[in-house]
Amino acid sequence: MKVLIVRPEPGASASAERARALGLDPIVAPLFTVRPLDWRAPDPADFDAVLITSANAARHAGPALNAFTRLPCHAVGETSAEAARDAGFADLRIGPSDGAAAVAVMKADGVRRAFHPCGRDRVALGGDGIEIADCPVYAAEAVEDLPPAAEAAIAEGALILVHSPRAGALLGALATEKAHADIAAISDTAAEAAGAGWRSVHVASRPRDEALLELAAKLCQIEGHGPQS
Repeated sequence: MKVLIVRPEPGASASAERARALGLDPIVAPLFTVRPLDWRAPDPADFDAVLITSANAARHAGPALNAFTRLPCHAVGETSAEAARDAGFADLRIGPSDGAAAVAVMKADGVRRAFHPCGRDRVALGGDGIEIADCPVYAAEAVEDLPPAAEAAIAEGALILVHSPRAGALLGALATEKAHADIAAISDTAAEAAGAGWRSVHVASRPRDEALLELAAKLCQIEGHGPQS
């Protein structure tokens, strides 16, 4: 069965590769284009740690991030950790789920102030004794209309992989043939953002691309009907 991948590149291609390895037929049609932003680095001495919640932050921050690589880096998930490692961070702590969980781990480690290179559109984190200093280093620019490949896949009843709440909200706003398609979301929040009207909505067991693809493979094994709720 076809699965529609709408996350930005290079993550979309990575998901497509995993999908093919599981015997799925991926269609890649990103809803966002990622680009770096100009930013001014604060003084690394003001921070106890760095928080990386998206691999795009490490990929697009540029040389200015080098000044922070001696600090402990708390990364959300293996993909973010790999990008942080490629950016030069050696002391990596990989969080089990999301940004809020990473902040909880930092607080337990005694971090009082963390530098957070992030996207222009982001979820606020911190509080309760720990300060997270957000610094937008990239932007994910949304499409104005569904890519033709995405529109066709939805009309044909594809299983759509939703990797973030922002992607879910945009997809829900742009799609007109919801009753023909199914959603596999990476989290409850992403599923809720996609809204109502879909044939069925399912949530991965863990907020990871690997878990989302495992869910997709399981759903697509239901012969003759496509995913069922």
